[in-house]
Amino acid sequence: MAVLSSSLLPDSSMIINLHSNSTASSSSVAPIGSRIRVDFKPLTVRSLSSDRRSGCGHVRCQAQSDSDPRSVSNSSSVSALQMLKTSAAGRYTKEKSGIIVIGLSFHTAPVEIREKLSIPEADLPQAISELCALNHIEEAAVLSTCNRMEIYVVSLSQHRGVKEVTEWMSKVSGVSVSDIRHHQFLLYEKEATKHLFEVSAGLDSLVLGEGQILSQVKHVVKVGQGVPGFDRKISGLFKHAITVGKRVRTETNISSGSVSVSSAAVELAQMKIPENSYASVRVLVVGAGKMGKLVIKHLVAKGCKNMVVVNRSEDRVSAIREEFKDVEIVYQPFSELMPCASNSDVVFTCTASETLLFTKDQVQTLSKAPTQRLFVDISVPRNVESCVSDLETTRVYNVDDLKEVVEANKKDRLRKAEEAQLIISDEVREFEAWKDSLETVPTIKKLRAYAERIRASEMEKCLAKMGSDVSKKNQKAIHELSKGIVNKLLHGPMQHLRCDETEGRFLNEIIENMHALNRIFGLEMEISILEEKIRSKMERSQV
Repeated sequence: MAVLSSSLLPDSSMIINLHSNSTASSSSVAPIGSRIRVDFKPLTVRSLSSDRRSGCGHVRCQAQSDSDPRSVSNSSSVSALQMLKTSAAGRYTKEKSGIIVIGLSFHTAPVEIREKLSIPEADLPQAISELCALNHIEEAAVLSTCNRMEIYVVSLSQHRGVKEVTEWMSKVSGVSVSDIRHHQFLLYEKEATKHLFEVSAGLDSLVLGEGQILSQVKHVVKVGQGVPGFDRKISGLFKHAITVGKRVRTETNISSGSVSVSSAAVELAQMKIPENSYASVRVLVVGAGKMGKLVIKHLVAKGCKNMVVVNRSEDRVSAIREEFKDVEIVYQPFSELMPCASNSDVVFTCTASETLLFTKDQVQTLSKAPTQRLFVDISVPRNVESCVSDLETTRVYNVDDLKEVVEANKKDRLRKAEEAQLIISDEVREFEAWKDSLETVPTIKKLRAYAERIRASEMEKCLAKMGSDVSKKNQKAIHELSKGIVNKLLHGPMQHLRCDETEGRFLNEIIENMHALNRIFGLEMEISILEEKIRSKMERSQV
């Protein structure tokens, strides 16, 4: 069999020698006694010193024979190239750039970790720039919300890309690398795409189908516009995710129906009030704790612009008022509970009181409302006596009435989530086909450049033979003729590098065509793309 030995030359190149032992096969991939000369550009030698095995250098291969100083045949060059690609120096040629998501969410990390990793909106462009300055990261986007911190990247190397991003997250947050690794999740290529589509559709949210996350995904695109590093693949991924989020909500209506007690309370009351609108009714909220704040939040979302809040202290109400500055929220102490109730059409009770706040006798003394007064009691223990419903002027709903609605809506959303997964699967296939088709773009560019070089050279020779008396009109005609010939010759190959299922061309065939053209015209795409990207990265890092 053939064995390798190598030596580093003073000019920073490396000679890989091919030897054989007694069992060498006559079908060796390169002639025995050949040498592979590997020239590393001086620019990248310093970067390689920390890890010679990484193969990060800009590599050019030359196959030479000890017995023949001239260049060997093309087949020998290919064989030598294959040998290099299987060696450590060709490590990167076996990888292609791919999409990775490195993330932490409420599923995997506590809020104490997530809050340290969160990135303010104003810092997002800088975060993208810093991520893309890492050696193996080409493109990046950051989705940072209260429930998740997810970094989407196009990386030249999966392992090195994840390592660099994790270390960057540690650097900017102060959270140790080990803690981040303990809580992070990693998804690659198709799984990363599927995850973002599920996030955008609300399938990965704390509340299934919630709509806020779609707005947050849209905001990533808005912030990323014009930022170097938020480029074709990542930009395309997030824009496609927005389309998926809209399609899922439109076709499944997954966002309809309340799935929390507080939202169900507000929704139920809206169904009972005149014109199903809070604009024309007087609203009272009793209690400004966690449940009370959620009721206020859902009231605001439903268009309620005025309300009275009764609470034991004003501090919490003031904090809520600051959060909803466009809404008139009037504070009243508990001593004013009954007068406030008399002036209200809808009363939400959500306190921790262990005694009744409204008894039948008390409610009877309230002034008559224009319509049936509605009590929505979501407190446990209850704040409103059940027999209040016996009064003709009053209607009471408690938490048990709401739970039935919530559970029914949850089951409905789960059913719709299954429908959404079918949509997402279709969209993932479509996006992956688009992304994979981008692999042919460099081949198309190099093939056209190759043809253009030949055209320009041959036209120059032709004009030189014709002499200087060729008119500009004739020169233009010759130029257009040569262009036309090249375009017609390239039309077929170009068409077969574009994915079009209507014409019977599928992705696998397109990729095969790309590799065939690379071999036929010697475009050397497989190695050169990654080499150029890595070299460019290292040039920037050394500036």
